[in-house]
Amino acid sequence: MTATLMDGNALRDELVAAIRSRIEGAGSPSICLATVLVGDDGPSQRYVKMKHQKAAEAGLASRHVDLPVTATQDEVESVVRDLAADDDVHGILVQLPLPDGLDPEPVIDLIPPEKDVDGLTERSMGRLVRGRPGLVGCTPLGVMRLLERYDVATSGKRAVVIGRSTLVGLPLSLLLARKGVDATVTLAHSRTPDMAAVVREADIVVGAAGQARMITADMVKPGATVIDVGVSRTESGIVGDVDFGPVAEVAGFITPMPGGTGPMTIACLLENTLTAAQLQGAFPA
Repeated sequence: MTATLMDGNALRDELVAAIRSRIEGAGSPSICLATVLVGDDGPSQRYVKMKHQKAAEAGLASRHVDLPVTATQDEVESVVRDLAADDDVHGILVQLPLPDGLDPEPVIDLIPPEKDVDGLTERSMGRLVRGRPGLVGCTPLGVMRLLERYDVATSGKRAVVIGRSTLVGLPLSLLLARKGVDATVTLAHSRTPDMAAVVREADIVVGAAGQARMITADMVKPGATVIDVGVSRTESGIVGDVDFGPVAEVAGFITPMPGGTGPMTIACLLENTLTAAQLQGAFPA
């Protein structure tokens, strides 16, 4: 492998330690992250458990509400409404997807923007578009932290983000195009003609489409930075959007899957919780 591996686990641990140091330096105020999980999906349960483990390591308090798969729309919304009104809760995360039959949009809309640690509400997205202070989605923020940590140049560079979801693709394209980051961004998707030619022009490639190994070595410019956000469950296990082995022989920097952007999503959830507390005046800026 010729590419430098962008180690999300190592950077996550650095950020967790830094958050703990900041909290201890401020006198260890109680900053609380609340999560809501509906149903018994195994991967979601494990992911939420990891979030709480890392929150404890970072010195954050946490609260979890577990609802059965039979929970009604009203019951889920009532829980989120109560957390939104609780001054002791500084960040709220509703684990998605919700079970079939539940509409996530009214649930998300109940989260105040200053507690929206997933950056999913209309007001949070609007603040991102306007360039105003607010909370940004954890995965897009995690990608930016990786680029910063590994000193990947962005100003004047061509970036291609594959996938236009409101969770990753759209907010990440806005972050990369922000003044001070200054990448020239193309947002590619399933209707993009000649995807290979588009990707081949990029200095920074982000796969966020959820299509297993769709980014192949012949699509990557030599020396490009390749970041894998996509997750696909196959017979051989979890794979990303990047055909890792061959692409690593061409790229300059590359994230593994797993161990790249996933750990950074958790780290930036904790960072967002601290930022949320600052927005609410519960932690010094």
